[in-house]
Amino acid sequence: MEMTVQLTIDCSDPQGMVTFWSGALGYVPEPPPGGHDTWRAYWASVGVPEAELPVGAGDVPESIIDPAGGGPRVWFQQVPESKVAKNRWHFDLKVGGGRDIPLDVRTQRVTATVERLVKAGATVSRIRDEPEMALYAVAMQDPEGNEFDVV
Repeated sequence: MEMTVQLTIDCSDPQGMVTFWSGALGYVPEPPPGGHDTWRAYWASVGVPEAELPVGAGDVPESIIDPAGGGPRVWFQQVPESKVAKNRWHFDLKVGGGRDIPLDVRTQRVTATVERLVKAGATVSRIRDEPEMALYAVAMQDPEGNEFDVV
């Protein structure tokens, strides 16, 4: 049996999350299914009532995909409520290169990524700078407060 995996993230601004997480993960916004110029045209073709479409949706994707085809599709599902508690999941953006790479090099890589993501709307929650453990990692939040780590 073939199976694919999709990660669904509840949010208030799907298009904003598409923009942020495309850049964070190196993904691209998912184009509409074949033969359709827009997502709204696709949804209409499969019978989704206009009233059920999220506010502002239709011509802009609400999902991102790995251009290399290796990672899961990520769908940002618009919901009316805001985030109220800590995530039970999070992304680890492993940009440092692993423990075989010198700590100073990993730290530079993590710092560069953190700076880029802060400019894109993320915030830093905590920095773990523990050279005795050969660890440098930064806990962050995306623009809607979802936690993730850069290591």
